[in-house]
Parts: sequence; C-alpha cells; structure tokens
Amino acid sequence: MVSDATVFSVVLTVAASAATALYAWRRTALLAVVAVALACSAATAGAVASVSPARGQIAALETDGGRHLELEVVVTGRIDGSPDGGAWFDAVATRVRAGKLAVTGTIPARVLVDPEGRSALADASMGSEVRLTGRAVPSDPADRAALVVRASSIETASAPGGVWAVFEGLRDGLVASTRGLPQPGAGLVPGLAVGDTSSLDPATEAAMNASSLSHLTAVSGANCAIVVGAAFAVLALCGASRGARVVGAMLVLTAFVALVTPEPSVVRAAAMATVAMIALALGRPAIGVAVLSLAVTVLLVIDPWLSRSLGFALSAAATGALLVLARPLATGLERWMPRALALTLAVPTSAQLVCGPLIVLIDPHVPLLGVAANLVADPAAAPATIAGALACIAPLPWLRDGLTALAWVPAAWIAAVAHTTAAVAAQNLPWPDGLFGATLLAAVGAAISLAVIRPRRLPRITALASAAVAVVLGLVLGQTAVRTVAGPLTVPAAWQVAMCDVGQGDATLWRSGHAVALVDTGPEPEALTHCLQTFGVERLAVVVLTHFDLDHVGGSSAIVGRVDLLVHGPPDEANDERLLDRFAAAGARLQLATIGMTGAVGTTRWQALGPLPNVEPGNDASVALDVVGAGFPRTVLLGDLGEQAQYTLRRRIDVPRVQVVKVSHHGSADQDAELYRALHPTVGLIGVGADNDYGHPTAKLLGLLTALGTTAARTDRDGALAVWLDADGRLTLWRERADAGIGDSPPPGDVGTDR
Repeated sequence: MVSDATVFSVVLTVAASAATALYAWRRTALLAVVAVALACSAATAGAVASVSPARGQIAALETDGGRHLELEVVVTGRIDGSPDGGAWFDAVATRVRAGKLAVTGTIPARVLVDPEGRSALADASMGSEVRLTGRAVPSDPADRAALVVRASSIETASAPGGVWAVFEGLRDGLVASTRGLPQPGAGLVPGLAVGDTSSLDPATEAAMNASSLSHLTAVSGANCAIVVGAAFAVLALCGASRGARVVGAMLVLTAFVALVTPEPSVVRAAAMATVAMIALALGRPAIGVAVLSLAVTVLLVIDPWLSRSLGFALSAAATGALLVLARPLATGLERWMPRALALTLAVPTSAQLVCGPLIVLIDPHVPLLGVAANLVADPAAAPATIAGALACIAPLPWLRDGLTALAWVPAAWIAAVAHTTAAVAAQNLPWPDGLFGATLLAAVGAAISLAVIRPRRLPRITALASAAVAVVLGLVLGQTAVRTVAGPLTVPAAWQVAMCDVGQGDATLWRSGHAVALVDTGPEPEALTHCLQTFGVERLAVVVLTHFDLDHVGGSSAIVGRVDLLVHGPPDEANDERLLDRFAAAGARLQLATIGMTGAVGTTRWQALGPLPNVEPGNDASVALDVVGAGFPRTVLLGDLGEQAQYTLRRRIDVPRVQVVKVSHHGSADQDAELYRALHPTVGLIGVGADNDYGHPTAKLLGLLTALGTTAARTDRDGALAVWLDADGRLTLWRERADAGIGDSPPPGDVGTDR
C-alpha cells in the first residue's frame, strides 16, 4: 500500500519539476525560490516516506494492544537515564517477533528500560547488540521511532566493538579520573569535555539550568566551537595555510563527534559549529548566514524529525544570532563601554535575546542574570573543555590525571558561578507560558535590540522601542521587588502550613526552617506563581503531585526547575509521563509514592498514607500525607480520596489526631465521616474556586466539620490561608481577607510522634 508521504513526495516532485521548467523559460527570482522550496519539500517528504515500509511492518504485528514482543536491536545513541531510575536509548531493530509473526529490516525504535533492567545495560553503549523482550507502548505518529518498546527483560547486551569500544573506554577513563576530586567541579569535567553528565549531582545540574549555563554540558555548538577553535589556533601557530587549517579543524571536529557519540543532537551541534567556523575563516558574516541556511535545510531534508526538536531550533537560532545580531549589538554598546567589553557582552546577549522566546515554551521563566553568568563562566569553559578532551585521549594514566586536575579548576569555577547565580532570589523572573509568552518575549527582545543598535533609518521605531524597554525595565524591577521583598511582607512571617488561592484546585505549602514543600500545583501556573511570590517561596525541597488531574498539576510549569525532589502518584497517560520527564530534565529527582514512604522537610517528617495498593490512577490513587514535627501542627492532606478510598485508608492505618486537615476533593460530599471523626482536626482547609459548578464545598461536608467543632477555612471566600503554632502552642489561622485566632490547641509535645 502506498503511503500518504509517498504520494505527497511524488506530487511535490512533479510540482518542483514544473517550477524548474517555468524558471528555464522565464528566469525570475520568484520562480527560482518556488522551485527550490518545492524540491526541498519533495526531498523531505521522500525522507519521511522512506520509513513508511517499516511502520507498515510494525502495524502488521498489531502491537497496539500491548502484545508481547521479542526484539534484536542495535544501539544507535547514548544510553540515558530516565526519571524513574531506568534508562532509554534510540536503536535500530533488526528483528521483531510477535508470536509466530516476525519482521526484519532496519526499523527505527526507542527502548525504555525499567530500573530493574538498568544493570543489564552496564556494558552496553553505541553499537551494542541487545536482545530483549517487552511490550509496545503508544507513540506519536509524527515521531522518528516507528516502534517504542518498554522492555520487560534484557536477555543479552553485548559490549560495543571496534572503534566504538575504543571511544567508550576513553570516556570511562575520563570519568574514573575525576573520582577523588572535590565536587561539584569533578562532576562537571566529563560534562564540559564530552557531554557525560552521569557523575553530575542533581543540585549542580539544576543550578546550571537555572543560570543559563546548561549549554556548556550539552555538547552544544559552543563545545564543538571550542575544540575546533583550539585546533584552528594550533594549526595557525604551526604556519598552516587557511585551507589546511580548515581541513585540519574539520578532522578534529569529526574525531570529537565520534568521541562524544554521534547522536542527532551532537551532529546538529557539529554542523552549526562548522558553519560558524567557516564564516570566521572567510571573514564574511553574510556568507555565514547563507551557509547556515544551507546547513539547516540539508539537515531537515535528511532528518525531517529535527523540525520537532527544540534543541535544533535553539542551535540554529543561537548560531544565527551570533552571525547577524552580535556585531550590531557590539557596535551599539560601544557608545557606553570599551570595544572589547562591548563585543564580549554582545555575544551572550544576542544568543539570549534570540533563544529566550523558545526557552520559555518549556520553562516560563526569564533568567535575569543569565547573561552575567555566561560572561563570568564562559572564559573558564574553553580551558575546561580543552583540558578535559586532552585528558580523555591521554595515553598515560599520570598524564590523564594531571590534565583532569587542570580541567577541574575552571570546572569548579563554573559550578560556583552556577550555584551562586541560582541562589539569587531575583534570578528567575516568572513569564507567561505558551505561545503568548514566547511572542511577548520576542517583542521585548526586538525592542531591546533596536534600543541598543539605534538604526538611523528608523528613528521613530527606535524611539518607541527605547520607551518600551524603559517601561519593561520598570515593570521587571517592580515585579522583582514584589517577589523578593514586598510579597512576603503581606503574610504572617510565622506561617507553617499554607493553602494557595488557585481557584478550583489544590496547592498546599508547608514550611520548616528554610525548607518548603508543595502539595499539588492548582490548575494554572499564574495563580501558583502569585501564591509563591506572596509567601516568599523560591525553591521547593519537595513537591508532591497527588494525582494527575489538571486541577492538581496544571500549574506545574510555574515550578519546573525549582524542585529538588518530586514525589508523585501513579501516572496514567503519556502526558503524565511527559510532565515527569519535564521535571526531571530541569533537575528534579523523581520518586513514585508508595504507602509507608517517609521523608523530611527541615525538621518535619512526612509519611505517605497512600496511594492504596491496586487502585487505578485517578482520585482514589491520590497520595495522602501525614506531616509531623516538633512545634509543627500535625497535618494530614487527603488529596482527592473519595469515601470508599477514605474508608479503606481508615481500616489500614492507625488514624492520628491532627490539628490541620486538607479536606479531600475540594469539599465534595464523597467523604467518610468516620475518618474525619478519627482525625478530629481543629482546622479544615478547603481549596475551592468561587462560584464553581460542582457546589463545592457541599453542605454535607461543612455540616460534618461543624459537628466536630472544626473551623472550616475556604479559599473561595477567605483567599489564601495560613496556619501556625506560636511559642505557647496556640494554633492560629490567618485568612487573606480576615484574621481569626481559633483558640488554644494542645502544646507541641502532645501533638504526637512520627509513626
């Protein structure tokens, strides 16, 4: 059967041929552009059509129903850790068997490995042959992989052979050489040199992301450019001609790509670095733009799926910014500073202005100190990368260790810059999410560029841009002051438990010392951002996503990149997994909640009372929590557990007496009265939206709390809520729209101890 992509490719080929014939008859620039565009589109469609037979073979196996599969695959990329402690890797499946049916060929695949099977891949790397069994999981039809498999068993996994074994040994030797050196610099050395972040601690990885320095460990165009630049400089010192320098640098770049594994992302970065090098060698920025356009076009024709890659877009945008925007920005900055400093500042500024709108699509924050962090850290990147790469290929152990120690010095400096920048409260400016946020930031970036460059031909537009920049600067400074100074002054400084007013949803905080935990995020990131600003919260030691309904996880984008540990209930859909991957990519450690699990936030201890075993994902699989601590009001948070789940919970645990309960499911009528009687809370916090369509909180629930003598506090009428124990053990409730003391509660010693 002919695929749609094949038909589309044929149609485009015919159209391109017709446009070419017309151009031969009447030579106009428009016809030339149309012919080239149609030809590129036809080639791209042909590349997509080339994988259609493989997709057809997989479809014939009827894998959608979770059918048991046996596979033989060859690893084609780096084996990366997954958020749950397992791993995933890209591969080419050479044989796939489902029962009596089997297909062979070169089938693009992606393999997901559970934590239990991770050790079986200890010796595997690019080029390894792996035999496994597993089940197919749903995949995006627009994805490169024709088959996505969750492995249930790794039967065999060979070590890489040939040249891949050599490169794997070199990388392992570099990682081993860093052991014994002080962290976090030691973990950064392999990342800066060859992109291996396996020994980088999560806190430093999160700090690198927050300070806009993560490109240094991602084998980006910057890493490739450093290696190529060093080779170019050495050849120049040796008196080589320009042509010899370009060829020699290309050979070095090829070897570097092979060393760090030629994954699509690495090949992409190498292509962009090559473009920048050619433009530099020729001294012709205009030529560089043309070559960049050609490189992007060729890469997209060869691998059309790169069009879905944000990393590809960032690489192309950053390279284009350096070629087009950096020089005019430097010229504009020369009005206020020396030329050398202006050029140094223009390079990271141009990249951030152009890449910022793309980055906010995945992280709705603007790193205000990103340019400053890059200015301070970038001078150390080159020596760290070069010394680390040389250590990787050093033939003698003592020479390798010496070079690694030299690389550690600038790596430690970069780590210190990242941690210092990330610790600044005003560093991450919250920004609107989605397409609107990207468009708004692009407009701000354009205004800044015009205000700095000040083109003479556009005096009125330049004046408007300058005024817009002044307004934006005032808003940013004011908003930063509210976030870091004024916001926390509006709530009691002594608060220990707080409920955010996020509408029809849940977002509950608790604090011990300087450590803060958040349970659920509410439905919208803007409301959660406002709440965190109000309570003066920048970093979250623990975040608990009780379950994955939108009113509990919809605001997650407001905290991505600000979380140390993420505890979550059982995911249900692919979107849930993608959300977890997003947190993990931003530096959070992920942990699936299980009943009885415990942890600490400051001096408080929390214990998971759910999810209950064998419960389908959803409300009744909510992560329920019991939080206790000296001088802390004992608190139970019930997620969205329904009456039957609450009944089961009551039968499984020794229900404690508490002072605060986060009422389940926004005060719905689906409650187990006996559980609340056993808890006998002094305060019941209800996260609920004003005039909601569900009738929450219900009269039944409110009557139950009244009968128990429990004070009901609800966000729809009271706004944000806060509860704390004072020095005399008195429990106090603060309402955003009214204050109320609620009487004496037992002293801290009578609250109870952790079970």
